[in-house]
Amino acid sequence: MVRRRVPLVTLMLVAAGLVAGGLWWWAVARLLLVPGETGPVEGAVAAGGWGLSLLPVHVAASSGRGEGAWARLTRASRRRRWGGGSAPS
Repeated sequence: MVRRRVPLVTLMLVAAGLVAGGLWWWAVARLLLVPGETGPVEGAVAAGGWGLSLLPVHVAASSGRGEGAWARLTRASRRRRWGGGSAPS
């Protein structure tokens, strides 16, 4: 079994994503469960998270030579798994 070390930047990005997701769910739950007690902060967090989900997939940074950790995590593998090309259709 090969053990790989995860870069600190990757761990920090994952942690930040989990925290942001938790805050969004908290805001949405408060808006749904106790709408009379919520304020503009909960509304802004819920609307902002919903708005981010509407961004199309192609709105992403292009990966070049100096790609960062996020681009390496989100990019699909481009290497061929078998030696041949695609079969004729």
